[in-house]
Amino acid sequence: MKSARAEAIAYGAATIVNAIATGQGAAFGVDLWTKAQVELTDEPKVIRGEITSDPSESALLIERTAARVLQHFKVEKQFGAKIKTYSNIPIARGLKSSSVAANAVTLATVAALDKSLDDFGLINIGIDAAFDAKVTITGAFDDACASYFGGVVITDNLKRKLISRLSLPEGLSVLFHVPAKKAYTGKSDVKKLKTLAPLVKIAYKEASAGNFWTALSLNGIIYSSALGYNSSVALDAMNAGAIAAGLCGKGPAVTAVVSDETFDQVKAALQHHKGEILPAGMNLEKAKAVT
Repeated sequence: MKSARAEAIAYGAATIVNAIATGQGAAFGVDLWTKAQVELTDEPKVIRGEITSDPSESALLIERTAARVLQHFKVEKQFGAKIKTYSNIPIARGLKSSSVAANAVTLATVAALDKSLDDFGLINIGIDAAFDAKVTITGAFDDACASYFGGVVITDNLKRKLISRLSLPEGLSVLFHVPAKKAYTGKSDVKKLKTLAPLVKIAYKEASAGNFWTALSLNGIIYSSALGYNSSVALDAMNAGAIAAGLCGKGPAVTAVVSDETFDQVKAALQHHKGEILPAGMNLEKAKAVT
């Protein structure tokens, strides 16, 4: 077999409303990224993945993603695959690394096969693979859409329905406060988080009305208290001039949305807390195959 390979890039995302409590969520795109390289092999059913940015992490998600693409096109008895991902997104901190990787690997595998698939077909393969790999609770359709399309997305994760997609205001950027400790979504106490539903619905209503930043801060406070995180990182960021700040995903990372004028003050406030500060721009660009 002639070696068929392709590369793709998908961009990062950040939480506006976490869907774990209600099944409805909202997220927005940021310009962090994951690139995937997929090479088809003539060893059917043999799929090997490597996460180059964090080799100690399980490659099960990216392997399951490629496997699902091969199954979708009914070529799993013809090809195997070698996958490598490269990323500047820290894993298991609430920064959507799984959704972004699944989007990039799906796009690269489809391109390596020289096939095509519509946007939601691509997104859904990654979500199914995330369920296979047990790295998600709701399927993270909101995160997957924000990563894939960019901009702001409001979603019903349970129905896998994109309710609305909106543009992001200009002149804003993001500072992520990223603690060293990892937290895996698959290990979250869902029953406990579902008791938050009435409060999270208020945040979702705000997001649906276009008040993204109010929703982000409110969602952050609600989930931080339930998950036992200290809200002081987000509150210090807002005190220093952040437009919004709150827990990203199920944490432990915190998102602070800042204007160009307040960037330095907010960064200085975040530096008082232990952890890395990761700056990012807003993203409106769609995920794509690059070869």
